[in-house]
Amino acid sequence: MDRTELADFLRRARTRLAPCDVGLSAGPRRRTPGLRREEVAQLAGMSTDYYTRLEQRRGSHPSRQMLTALARALRLTDVERDHLFHLAGEEPPRPGGSSGHVRPGLLLILDRLHDLPASVLSDWGEVLAQNAMSVALTGDQAGTNVIRRWFAVPDARALFPPENHEVHARAHVASLRAVTAARPDEPGPAALVAELRAASREFEELWKSHDVVVRRPSPKRFLHPVVGVLDLDCEVLLSDGHSQQLIVHSARPGTQTYERLELLRVVGLQDLTPSS
Repeated sequence: MDRTELADFLRRARTRLAPCDVGLSAGPRRRTPGLRREEVAQLAGMSTDYYTRLEQRRGSHPSRQMLTALARALRLTDVERDHLFHLAGEEPPRPGGSSGHVRPGLLLILDRLHDLPASVLSDWGEVLAQNAMSVALTGDQAGTNVIRRWFAVPDARALFPPENHEVHARAHVASLRAVTAARPDEPGPAALVAELRAASREFEELWKSHDVVVRRPSPKRFLHPVVGVLDLDCEVLLSDGHSQQLIVHSARPGTQTYERLELLRVVGLQDLTPSS
């Protein structure tokens, strides 16, 4: 781990970003260029003290998960991400695998969607990034897997009407089966399948049905605890190689759902601060 070069690289990457580049408000009395240290820490999901120590060449060795989060927070390209891993004494993720690194282009689109819930997921359900409206709609799910949550966390289904649960469950399993067949040597999806087959009888039965599907644009109904029922259109934009998906939910203007989505934008974010 080259602490000196790592600290310099992090500092330069931070100062070249403006708050608007990452979906943050600049606020008053901003004198230093780029992002503040606490803003990078917030975006990466780490403590400000730990990030500060990294920039001061005093930090302990960051984990691979932490390096991936830093690369995402600092909007690094694939080459810059690999350089970050090398400075930390780690081998970069293998090309073609699900590294968890979101390309800056996808993050740029995500940051610009201020009034629509949007998130970036891997094709096997890992939540890689969310904008503020997505957090207001579904809660903070960054770093979790939506398929694991669906079958292992009882409260995960509360956001959806009971009559739609079977459809969602079948779609999750069929999508995961397609990924494991396409990339049989990748450990993440295979491990998730083994885990859920052992833990969930429902998943096991659906897995045996051998349905295969990929995520498609479709309407989706949410039962939000603050604003009520939301009938949203779901659009899916695929990255190069289709390993990551930008998912955007929207409502048609003039509908009750459109008004409720506007209400969520105004009041829903107040209960979902980064510290909550």
